[in-house]
Amino acid sequence: MRKFLTVFMLATVLIISACGGKNSESESSSKSKEKIDGVPEVIQEDVKIAVIRNLPSDDHTKQFLDGARAEGEAFGFTVDTFISDGDDAKFQDLVKQAIQKDYDGLIISHGKEAYSNEMIQPAVDKGMKVVTFDTVVDLEGVTTTVQDDHQLAELSLNEIANLSEDGKPVKVIKLWLGGIPPLDSREEIYKQFEEEGKIETVETIGPANMQNVQGDVSAGVSSILGKHPAGSVDAIWGSWDELAKGGYNALKDNNRSDIKLISIDISNQDINLMLEENSNWVSTAAVDPSLIGVMNMRLLAKKIAGEETPDHYQLEPKLIKQEDLTAETNMTNLNDVIDGWGVSEDFDEDWMKKLREN
Repeated sequence: MRKFLTVFMLATVLIISACGGKNSESESSSKSKEKIDGVPEVIQEDVKIAVIRNLPSDDHTKQFLDGARAEGEAFGFTVDTFISDGDDAKFQDLVKQAIQKDYDGLIISHGKEAYSNEMIQPAVDKGMKVVTFDTVVDLEGVTTTVQDDHQLAELSLNEIANLSEDGKPVKVIKLWLGGIPPLDSREEIYKQFEEEGKIETVETIGPANMQNVQGDVSAGVSSILGKHPAGSVDAIWGSWDELAKGGYNALKDNNRSDIKLISIDISNQDINLMLEENSNWVSTAAVDPSLIGVMNMRLLAKKIAGEETPDHYQLEPKLIKQEDLTAETNMTNLNDVIDGWGVSEDFDEDWMKKLREN
């Protein structure tokens, strides 16, 4: 009898505990799904985003991905990021895999013109929302975003043209490679400066190995500096800061303080190099890479919410000069010395602000 009572009481306790646990779980679940007034209901569901980038894992890529991830997570999204190291086949495979999974939206960065429409079409057919950055694509419902690459080139090349003495063309070592949409756009302006007699190209150097851009460019520039004595080259133009870093290292290794370096894009590493003693990296034109990621995520969130978005969006660059920087300057506080850097109210809806506050 005593044994029976003991078993009965134990069973009762287990049943009560089980019921209590279920109620607690239900309350927790209810609390986590509590809706926020003024925020589209679809946004408050389990939204999953994939951000896929077809470039190496450099500073610019990291900041772009960090910006997209931070903004997405502020909205309560799950954000997965992938990079292909500039391998087009790997990139297309990553996009294909993402389309096959249960993502609600995709941010696609640096797809090539030859395959991007065909690569992204299955996502559109599936009803996924898509925003692209520096990708040549023409599909209904897909928003394409770019930096103003023509203005980036103009800002940087005007700095080079200003080095001219007596109106003579400035002699330039050009760091560039073709087949990457933003670099192709920047070269269009470079050619204009050539045709107008503002610059004269002495050498063109580009990387053969996209997994070691800096090293390849540094070796390439070092190999040709010997045949160009002091006074025969005025400047190096880095059409992308990974190329520029290779050029800077070559100038430093070869003690060529006579050649100025002017570039496009910026990162903490770039700032540190510009601030080095006797640095000849004198200016760069750039858009905050983190802001690019943020703006792409805002546009994608609006698409998921069913709101109207433009077919095309362009981010405006700034010129950053060595003389603007201080020892304390970094990517986080660059807006202290460059007015308007890294901020935009575009597409920042009231419901987005509510999500950030919760």
